[in-house]
Amino acid sequence: MSHEHHGHDHHHGHDQHGHDLVHDGVEGTWADPEADDPLSVSRRAFLASAAVVAGAAAGLGSAVAGVGRGVASASGGGDRTANPWSGRSLFLAGDHHIHTQFSPDAQYEVETQAAQARQFGLDWIVITDHGGTAHQKFSIDQITPKIEESRRRHRDLLIFQGLEWNIPGAEHATVFLPPGRSTVDILRAFEAGYDGGVLADQGKISGATAGDGEPFALEALKYLDNQVRNRRTEIALMFANHPSRQGIDSPHEIRNWRDAAPSVAVGMEGAPGHQAAGIPLTAGGPGRARGYYDRAPGANSFPAYPAESYRTHGGFDWMTATVGGLWDSLLAEGLPWWVTSTSDSHQVFGDTRTPGTQDHATTGSRGTPVDTGAPITSYGDFWPGQYGSTLVASRSRDYVDVMKGLQSGQVVAVHGRLIDGLDLRVRGSRRGDERGATLGGRTWVQRGGDVEVAITVQLAGGPNASGAVPRLAKVDLISGPVTGPAGDRDVFSAPQTTVVETFQVSPRDRRTATFRHTFRNVQQSFYVRLRGSDGNQLDAQGNPLIDVVADADPWQDLWFYANPVFVDVVR
Repeated sequence: MSHEHHGHDHHHGHDQHGHDLVHDGVEGTWADPEADDPLSVSRRAFLASAAVVAGAAAGLGSAVAGVGRGVASASGGGDRTANPWSGRSLFLAGDHHIHTQFSPDAQYEVETQAAQARQFGLDWIVITDHGGTAHQKFSIDQITPKIEESRRRHRDLLIFQGLEWNIPGAEHATVFLPPGRSTVDILRAFEAGYDGGVLADQGKISGATAGDGEPFALEALKYLDNQVRNRRTEIALMFANHPSRQGIDSPHEIRNWRDAAPSVAVGMEGAPGHQAAGIPLTAGGPGRARGYYDRAPGANSFPAYPAESYRTHGGFDWMTATVGGLWDSLLAEGLPWWVTSTSDSHQVFGDTRTPGTQDHATTGSRGTPVDTGAPITSYGDFWPGQYGSTLVASRSRDYVDVMKGLQSGQVVAVHGRLIDGLDLRVRGSRRGDERGATLGGRTWVQRGGDVEVAITVQLAGGPNASGAVPRLAKVDLISGPVTGPAGDRDVFSAPQTTVVETFQVSPRDRRTATFRHTFRNVQQSFYVRLRGSDGNQLDAQGNPLIDVVADADPWQDLWFYANPVFVDVVR
């Protein structure tokens, strides 16, 4: 595979002694042994404890600690269960990618986004205004009290404070923490030291997405991991946003992010926001592409990605929607990497407001939006929860519990209220783990044994925001072998992954639909995952179609994707 491309095939610089060059670091950074922060640790301590960090981070269940060791998974070395099935999952709907007037290209007040999220049934949201010099200098101090005010007004809505991080050398990502006394300080230091836009403005890298920023991205994730290990925060998470949109999230970068901090870098937007952008002009819409996925390769793009990677497929990112694609290539290594669905809400289709008159570059805010009184059809977004949502199995309505659910992969990404919930149970035919595992989990079976998959889908119990009650038509059971670490870290295919069975939903199924499949005489470790569709737009193999730019009404093509369960073979 060719790697002759700008910025994504370089190596770290070295000093005269051959040691890796690292960023000067920020307060508490893993790379700064002399940090003033009393909770910081030296780089030596970081390296000494690296082997146990992945499984010991606060809030990390056995999912990441177990599944994260892809070699053991591939060789049949595990005999423990992560995310054990209980049959009592509490799903909380949320959105981890939302913008306000404190982004240079958005306009709404925090309270507006919070109120809309509650109206559309969300239980949790993350405010993620764009990182950058102006945001770091001016916006954080303004947005923090706004979030606190909305938390007081909406006691039934969990409102996380986060950031849309300009990943050095790559695309954007959601970074967020639970409320705590150090939350704002950590976010502030993280953005100042590691945001690609800030680093580019300071001349420390040649451009926000240029390849010389890649080492900074890894330092940034280690910094967040260090904050957890030093108990400045109980948990910190990162999800890569719209990963295929510009082709600049190369496969090796994604693997490197996950490996640098596997309890922090846990997944990506399986489905990007900006879904209303695909509504055609003839239907009164913006006439763009779903997700604004109408790009082409650029100077910093990974050249091996095919043309179809720059388009959504049934509204989902190519990395997620392709059976045997990049997502599956990670899962085939036994690596936990989860997918979500968000709104990326900036400017909502049909809303009447325009941005305020303040200069964001000098104030960190666009000011109060101006109501024109007339619907604006050029906007390409939905309100949080209006179209897409991320369903998370959580022990309670608690900030940390929701983040633990996300971290452990107990997540379903849904469009248009296609389903209301999902109960997945995967278990082997042997003693010792009669319960089995559920979403994001890990179970085991003796070689030659059988593995049963039991699926119960909670069908939509009412209309979605378009006014129609969506109808699930089919559920695909997808599976592939776990073969261990890839020799080429830029591989983005898993050719042995296939749809092993498609279940048709009967018209007689009103509230739930139940399916079963048994893998018999299992000889090799593997994983399973699910996706479902309303069946409106499929190719001959039952896969989603490539969305047509300017002609892709999102309400006419609904899907859900569920995160995997891994099965280890033991002797």
